[in-house]
Amino acid sequence: QEKNLDDRAYRNIQELESYAENTQGALLYLTLETLGVRDIHADHAASHIGKAQGIVTCLRGTPYHSTKRKVFLPMDICMLHGVSQEDFIRGKQEKNVRDVIYDIASQAHIHLEHARSFSQKVPVKAYPAFFCTVALDDYLCSVRKVDFNIFHPSLQKKSTLLPLRLYIRSWKKTY
Repeated sequence: QEKNLDDRAYRNIQELESYAENTQGALLYLTLETLGVRDIHADHAASHIGKAQGIVTCLRGTPYHSTKRKVFLPMDICMLHGVSQEDFIRGKQEKNVRDVIYDIASQAHIHLEHARSFSQKVPVKAYPAFFCTVALDDYLCSVRKVDFNIFHPSLQKKSTLLPLRLYIRSWKKTY
């Protein structure tokens, strides 16, 4: 996608969501297609899950990208809290930096909740496409546990409970 080539931060959360839907969302639509699912509710859920996935991917990549002096977080949210790209590049962990992460992570959480609000209408055969929500929940929960310190070392570790959580969701037939 062309966004990766221009190394600019997103102007606002809507620009990040749009990019996320056009990339992650498109992959989910394709997955639904391969599962033989053609359903408006599944598409709507995929749209929100794609946005959540893109937002989480942006958050997860922030520690790595900041070591390369690049920050892709939405500028409007950074400005709202008086945080500069340099604050992320320096790995600052002050409350205003954590507030930026809180706001962005909250937006991802809202999209997951929206996607789940359609779960009664989404065909069960679409659920495998949406099991990525397990990893998204896992990351959002982990970042919350470290008080939205995006640079906390625990966020760089593999989640050992992820396979179990995935199994439970698939067994319960939920996403």
